[in-house]
Amino acid sequence: MAMGSGNPVIDKLLRLPAWVAFDVDGEGRVLAGSDESGSMQLVEIAPDGGATPLTALPSRCSGRYLAGERAVVVQHDDSGNERAQLSLLRLDGESRELEPLVHDPRFIHGLVDVAPGRIVYRTNRRNGVDFDIVARDLATGAETVVHGAGGTVEEFALAPDGRRAVTIAASHRLAMTDELYLVVDGGEPRLVTDPDEPAQYHSPAWLGPDGAALLVTTCRGREFTGLARFKPDTEAWSWLLTDDTRDLVGWPSPDGRLLLVMANDDGQARLSLHDAASGALHHALVLPGDAHQDGWAAFHPQPKPAWSADSRYVVLSYADAAHPGDVLRVDAAEGTVTVVASSGGASADAPVARPVAHRVPTPDGEQIPCFVYRSPAPADPALAASAVLVVHGGPEGQAVRGFNVLVQAFAAAGHTVVVPNVRGSRGYGKRWYSLDDKRLRLDSVADLAALHAWLPSIGVDPERAALYGGSYGGYMVLAGLAFQPDLWAAGVDVVGLSSLVTFLENTSAYRRAVREREYGTLEHDRDSLVEASPLTRVDAIRAPLFVIHGRNDPRVPLSEAEQVAAAVSANGVPCELLVYPDEGHGLAKRKNRLDAYPRVLAFLGKHLA
Repeated sequence: MAMGSGNPVIDKLLRLPAWVAFDVDGEGRVLAGSDESGSMQLVEIAPDGGATPLTALPSRCSGRYLAGERAVVVQHDDSGNERAQLSLLRLDGESRELEPLVHDPRFIHGLVDVAPGRIVYRTNRRNGVDFDIVARDLATGAETVVHGAGGTVEEFALAPDGRRAVTIAASHRLAMTDELYLVVDGGEPRLVTDPDEPAQYHSPAWLGPDGAALLVTTCRGREFTGLARFKPDTEAWSWLLTDDTRDLVGWPSPDGRLLLVMANDDGQARLSLHDAASGALHHALVLPGDAHQDGWAAFHPQPKPAWSADSRYVVLSYADAAHPGDVLRVDAAEGTVTVVASSGGASADAPVARPVAHRVPTPDGEQIPCFVYRSPAPADPALAASAVLVVHGGPEGQAVRGFNVLVQAFAAAGHTVVVPNVRGSRGYGKRWYSLDDKRLRLDSVADLAALHAWLPSIGVDPERAALYGGSYGGYMVLAGLAFQPDLWAAGVDVVGLSSLVTFLENTSAYRRAVREREYGTLEHDRDSLVEASPLTRVDAIRAPLFVIHGRNDPRVPLSEAEQVAAAVSANGVPCELLVYPDEGHGLAKRKNRLDAYPRVLAFLGKHLA
């Protein structure tokens, strides 16, 4: 049964709806997602602002318009198990029934691309581990394997001539490294990047009607990502747009004329439209938060921006400290931005805490980027001297200056909230995100101690500091309590890893293949995996622990939560394990968040009072 926090301001924050943008058509209709019903479901927003719900599935879903038809390809799973299935939803009739397209609940079928009469998806049905890229003709049902060379393939782009394609796969040897393959006339994929150079490649798109060049976001040969051209005929690379101090990410329009560019600066962003041939600036986009950020806003591209097939519009998902999620539509010709769906955001009776950026020194001479949140109207001012450190997942994620409901709830309760980007985080160059790889894992954990030592400088009592984190952030919570038991007063672990060894042994096979490149392999690095596992030092944990997990989690098995909760409880330390049977890797359903989050607030309020 859903609980309340007992505080109307916090209850309102926890119930704020969120919107995301999935697609837009040439008429300006937007395919969006809204969680107002309790989980993320598809809604179509008409040009005049009218909203029509499209799905009412038991779990969250996403989708794309099928080019040339009034239809949507829907991607959905079962209770968070992440085994995506694909269905067709026709919008030109009264029925809202899903027609199965690609269904086999044993495997993953993730939508990669849509085109007139065709979809492209990635699937691990061949062996449960490797992902192939498959094109499906919707009229005949005929399928063609575009990339069948194995690996964890994430992205695909077909050239206008239909003969050439590129695929991007995760390297299984190097952390945070991708490989780009060229496929010609359905032949064997050919690697066209250096497999020994740590570099990311993503958002590939062919330029111009002849597809003479490929545009891709990459950090090959650079510290930060930029926009590069690749010419398949000569295999020559050249730079279109770069910045020596921050990451640039780009999404070209389907006609190859325009380029939407995001510059990422310490968790905030600037968006602009450029000429895709010359890089010349067309429009600097004014986002809703710009008035507060001098041109920078907290936009974060999850999911990625989407262009209409005719290149007239692009839609974005927008969130800042005061808005859980809005949908923006950009008129590419005019450079104007329209809010087409809004979460409503903060109000006078539910004010939000806004982030203040800091750099925290470490004993080895590094600087940890972090944000500090304090509520302008805390429910209990006596809690201001307490701190909750919220550690992001990944480990290669990035905490940005967007809306995090628990950060806001913690701050509204009265806690000082510290949100760090410890070493290993994206957004600060390839050197920073490589500083925790494999046998450097405990260097990242040491950053927690540096943050703890810094707390008195912002008026926090170091004896009243707790850790909160999900996924890899949950690992960091458990590692902080186990390796630094004298520092932390409490911990909240959500779907976290308690042992790097048992995690790798029991996670889904397709996940193990990728995560070993980050943590180390069971075959060659077992000693360091044991050394860096919180379960190895579980007898040292003295702080009360709250553990939350989803029974269907395919990434971090429930056994990770069960074993640490059992061990901590056996040592006489207060520990509560909360398991949701209809969740996977995190809490996707509002009813479960409204049950769990007030309990977390009560737990921290009790132990940090």
